[in-house]
Amino acid sequence: MKFIDMFVHVKSVTVDEARKIFNENPPGSYTLLDVREPEEYEAGHIPGALLLPMSQLPDQVSTLASDKPVIAY
Repeated sequence: MKFIDMFVHVKSVTVDEARKIFNENPPGSYTLLDVREPEEYEAGHIPGALLLPMSQLPDQVSTLASDKPVIAY
């Protein structure tokens, strides 16, 4: 996946919509992506979230599974 491809079909979801996705889909069927800095992640994050700081995202986006939806916060 190219970095620019992440923004082609971006849909914003509310907290309630994200919660519904979490509740209706098994873990591993989507990628929960935390784009904050490591200090912020360590202070608290959603269980199961993958840390990939925004500053590293362009270089690391290819490491994300392209066949799964990504929920980023």
